[in-house]
Amino acid sequence: MNVQFKKGVLELCVLALLAKQDRYGYELVQKISDQIAISEGSVYPLLRRLTKDGCFTTYLKESTEGPSRKYYKLTENGREYLRKLLNEWNEFTEGVNQLIKEGVGEND
Repeated sequence: MNVQFKKGVLELCVLALLAKQDRYGYELVQKISDQIAISEGSVYPLLRRLTKDGCFTTYLKESTEGPSRKYYKLTENGREYLRKLLNEWNEFTEGVNQLIKEGVGEND
């Protein structure tokens, strides 16, 4: 998949996954990797930036499989940002799909 496509949606994917439940970094990487081929290194800088921007809070939680894990929790600010991105995403994909439909057609 085109790298620029991935970069553009990674932030939205992370926010969407954290909307339902708190998760730790590697868990996010695994969930996203199940659908989109990404490198582990692309998620952590994004998590740091969005935490700094007030979209997440973090906390440590004991793990039965090793050291404590850093969990990310979506803040109200993060939820508002997610809603904004979802609206932009929906408008964008509707426009692209319309152009594809006009250009390629449904029967081609």
